[in-house]
Amino acid sequence: MHGGIDSSEIAISLIAPDEYSQASELIVSAYRHLLGDHLDDGYAEHLGNVEGRVESSSVWVAKVDRRLVGCVTFVDDMNSSMAEGLLPNEAEIRMLAVSSEAQGRGIGKKLVSHCLDLANETPGIEALFLHTTPFMLIAQRIYASMGFERITDRDLKINDDLTLLAYIYKLARS
Repeated sequence: MHGGIDSSEIAISLIAPDEYSQASELIVSAYRHLLGDHLDDGYAEHLGNVEGRVESSSVWVAKVDRRLVGCVTFVDDMNSSMAEGLLPNEAEIRMLAVSSEAQGRGIGKKLVSHCLDLANETPGIEALFLHTTPFMLIAQRIYASMGFERITDRDLKINDDLTLLAYIYKLARS
């Protein structure tokens, strides 16, 4: 994959069981690259448990030329074991990851856009929520450019060294 990718070349689909292992490796690798020492073994194991996530959320993959290059978890139930700080009438983006060799080509933005579409299609959902780390500067720029707003009162302190930053996108409902 060289140069830019036309967004029409990025195929988004629900993950298939034979893709769990590859998606797991992609997610853990992407987070390890971004977080370095802040990614402890317990969280790496949690990130890699794709099979466990499909029981209580939907996991979507992005492919270019049939090659898995990105993944995101969409949670639309605040009672899901995958929900992290959700309020009623919110959906959530979790564990967004793009392979290092495919970053900067619009794949993350396409996955976020897909989650916005899912939220819009889900009855009762009024907002799309997410947490990101202070290290994920590119992701923060993408969220802001797409209309997400920072909501500091819902930031999540993980430990003395790490606080997750909260963002929300309020859906336009007629």
